[in-house]
Amino acid sequence: QVQLVESGGGLVQAGGSLTLSCAASGRTFGTYAMGWFRQAPGKEREFVAAISWSGGTTVYADSVKGRFTISRDNIKMTQYLQMNSLKPEDTAVYYCTRARAPSFYSAPRDENEYGYWGQGTQVTVSS
Repeated sequence: QVQLVESGGGLVQAGGSLTLSCAASGRTFGTYAMGWFRQAPGKEREFVAAISWSGGTTVYADSVKGRFTISRDNIKMTQYLQMNSLKPEDTAVYYCTRARAPSFYSAPRDENEYGYWGQGTQVTVSS
């Protein structure tokens, strides 16, 4: 079993920054892609960013490209999402997730590729 626990959410003014962390425990962290999704009130959950096991492949939603940076530390079994230049439309619950199937290089956007989810952390950006 894999457990994912997010932290680092909070309230920030527009233009500010936050860093989310996701600590994994249980069986295996390595050889799996990791990702971040978010869900705003009244909206469906959407892809934010993903990173391959090797860290060599990163993928971002167009809405966050250039502002957010995903990274991971396989020794610490932790992934991060550095969020800069935050906008009110970034307000959402952010979820950490791990891919279902092992892969060295993939970083999927498709929610169906992910099988383990954290409980979510709230990010609120005030205008």
